[in-house]
Amino acid sequence: MTTSVASPVIPDPEPAPPGRRRIPVWLAIVAASLPMFMATLDNLVLTSALPVIRTDLGASVGQLAWFLNAYTLAFATFMLPAATLGDRFGRRRVMLAGVGLFTLASIGSALSTSSEALIIARAFQGLGAAAIMPLSLTLLAAAVPPAMRAAAIGIWGGVSGLGVALGPVIGGAVVEGISWQAIFWLNVPVALVAVPLLLAAIPESKGGWKRLDLLGTVLLGGAVFLGIWGIVHGNDDGWDSPTVLASLVGAVVLIPVYLWYARGREDAVLPLRLFRSRGFSAANAIGLFFTLGMFGAVFLMAQYLQVVQGYTPLQAGIRTLPWTAAPMIVAPIAGALVRRTGLRSLLVVGLVLQAGSLVWMAIVTEAGDSYGAFIPALAMAGIGMGLTFAPSATAVLDGLPESEFAIASSANSTIREFGVALGVALLTAVFLGAGGTISPTGYTGAIGPALLTGAAAVVVAVIAALFAPGRTRQHG
Repeated sequence: MTTSVASPVIPDPEPAPPGRRRIPVWLAIVAASLPMFMATLDNLVLTSALPVIRTDLGASVGQLAWFLNAYTLAFATFMLPAATLGDRFGRRRVMLAGVGLFTLASIGSALSTSSEALIIARAFQGLGAAAIMPLSLTLLAAAVPPAMRAAAIGIWGGVSGLGVALGPVIGGAVVEGISWQAIFWLNVPVALVAVPLLLAAIPESKGGWKRLDLLGTVLLGGAVFLGIWGIVHGNDDGWDSPTVLASLVGAVVLIPVYLWYARGREDAVLPLRLFRSRGFSAANAIGLFFTLGMFGAVFLMAQYLQVVQGYTPLQAGIRTLPWTAAPMIVAPIAGALVRRTGLRSLLVVGLVLQAGSLVWMAIVTEAGDSYGAFIPALAMAGIGMGLTFAPSATAVLDGLPESEFAIASSANSTIREFGVALGVALLTAVFLGAGGTISPTGYTGAIGPALLTGAAAVVVAVIAALFAPGRTRQHG
């Protein structure tokens, strides 16, 4: 799930060839934003459909988590390699390949007749999205005049936030009005429009040659995959299961192996030199723990509103809007306030609001209150996320040279996506471990501990925010 407005990575555009026709700025924005909107929408569009898919495919709770995690893990693991491939072989070419793969995988998802088939198709969707997300902004920035670049990037970020906000609503409307398969069929006409637009409005560009760090990708991606696998299967298979134990131990071992491997390597998939920046380190700790807590909660609450409170998928999606739509309004305001208030204060306030909102939700869910009791907590969560997105995006780049902006932004997006996957897996494991089941009475005594676990993760992010830079520094 795309969890924030992306960091403003601004590459140096290649000089326009003499005589090349001028492309309207609005057309370049639409061409770059449409595929990205499709990819971000599919991060959350499935949440409203999960109860329906569970019934249709006979999916277990663990498989429901993997419908989201398969997409997120592939998306997160391959964003950095995709950016490297774009620099080497052409950013537009790689992005078009991503759109093609994403569309074929969407068709595969729509045609799935088993949980296993849907999980595999969702993983290939994530692979395609990984080639779309990091390259769309880079291509847009190179395609528009410098004087229009800030405005274009702002609109691009707004479209990204719109995809996140509308995901549950569109998913609910399509599921209620047509079928859950139609969620994926919608991507086909979007792609048919997006591909010719990209060819017509976005010129090809390349970056400097970089070696693709396959081993680093395997080590880092393997650590996250094994960790998530162990957590998801812990309750179903038993925490003393050899497979579960082997997965968790493997994840713990691979992390220091990657750190040893990447030490001093300039071409590592996640260069360790970036962590010398206080802002980058703090922002990534914040990104990991706040997405873990908040988006794990989104996964559970989307089902709670339907299963326990009896809303249809569309009604449930609309009722999440105080949470998911508020960042679209608040994030630009927070971005404008950063220079006046500094990074740290906005981050702390935003994260405290989010932690408090999850505690509030835990109380009212366990009390069995009506939807009205959730509205203040949902608004707190949305406002808090909006106050977090822009300052954390700024902190990621704080003090780094411009030459590191692209890799820093991609690394931050990757870590946030890892947090989303881990949050869904961990909060689901806590829910199941507390005896929870997906039934009108199965949430009592189980969803509260899961939401409080999410709140504890956001508190860790609050602590990390205390170490964030107070004021932004000039980038060298």
